[in-house]
Amino acid sequence: MNALFLRAFAAAALALLGLVPPAAFGAYPERPITLIVPWGAGGGTDATARIIGSLLEKDVGQPVNVVNRTGGSGVVGHAAIASAASDGYTIGIVTVEIGMMHWQGLTELSGASYTPVGLVNADPAGLQVRADAPYKNVNELVAAIKANPGKFKASGTGQGGIWHLAIAGMLQDMKVDPASVPWVPSNGAAPGLQDLVAGGVEIVPCSLPEARSLIDAGKVKSLAVMADQPAALFPNVPTLKAATGSAWTMAAWRGIAAPKNIPVEARDKLVAAIKKIVASKDYTDFMAKQGYGVIYAGPEDFAKFMAKSDADLGATMKAVGIAK
Repeated sequence: MNALFLRAFAAAALALLGLVPPAAFGAYPERPITLIVPWGAGGGTDATARIIGSLLEKDVGQPVNVVNRTGGSGVVGHAAIASAASDGYTIGIVTVEIGMMHWQGLTELSGASYTPVGLVNADPAGLQVRADAPYKNVNELVAAIKANPGKFKASGTGQGGIWHLAIAGMLQDMKVDPASVPWVPSNGAAPGLQDLVAGGVEIVPCSLPEARSLIDAGKVKSLAVMADQPAALFPNVPTLKAATGSAWTMAAWRGIAAPKNIPVEARDKLVAAIKKIVASKDYTDFMAKQGYGVIYAGPEDFAKFMAKSDADLGATMKAVGIAK
C-alpha cells in the first residue's frame, strides 16, 4: 500500500467523520453560482446584474446563473438572498430599497442582514412623462398636479420604493402634498414605463438609463434629473434645481452581497472578483453605453454606505409620511 493511497484513504476516513474542512476538497468555487435579482427583467438592476454575472463567470471559471425573484416590493428577492445557504454559492444584487423596506414594516431585513461584497452602481432619478404630454417642464407638470389632485398617477417600483420616494420627496420639497399623486406599485421601472406609454399612469420617476430606450424611441420625455449635475447620457435634461429651484436629489444604488457568515475563502474570492470587474473595461464600457453610473466601494465601506443610506432614507420617509 503506497503513501499516496494511504493519504487518500486517511482523507476519506476523516471526511466521513466530518473532520476535514470543505476547502480541503478544492478551491472555491467548485460548482455554479446563483445570482439573485430582486427586480424584474429589463430594468437597470437586471441589466447590471447580468453584466456582472457574465464577467464573474469568466473570472471564477464556473457558470453564474442570474435568477429574477420578484414580488413584495423587493422583499421576495432580498429575502431569498439573505436566507440562502451560507456557502458562497448564492449571492445577489441588493438595491437601495434594502434601506427602505423595514421602515415600512414590510420586512426586518436591512443592509446588516448580508455579507457585503461591493457597491457597483448609482443612478439618480429622472422625471418621465409621455412624449405627447403637454408639459414642457417640471413647473408646468406640478401646476397641473396642484390643479388636479389625485388625477396624476405615478409608477416605477413597489409602494414606498426608491422611485416612489423620489417623487414624494420632490413634491414635499415643492410644498405639494405627496398624496396628490397616487402611486401604482410595479415590479420595477420597465413595467412602470410600459404602463406610462399605455396611458395607465402619467409619471414615472425612474433613472434615465432605464427610460433611455423609450426616450430614444420618442415615446417618453424626461423633464428633469434629481441630481446635482446633468446626466452624461442626456446632458440637455436639466437638474431639478435648475428647472425649479428645488435642491431635492435622489438616486438608486446597487451592490453585490451574500448571506451572512459565508466562508472566508468564498468572501475573499468574491470581493476580489467584483473589485476587478467594476474596474474592467468590459464593465465600464457596458455601463457607459447604458448610461449607468459606475461607483465602487469595498465590503467595509459598502457596509458603512448602506448604514448611512438607511438612516438618511428613514428620515426622509418619516418626513413624507411613508414610514410606519
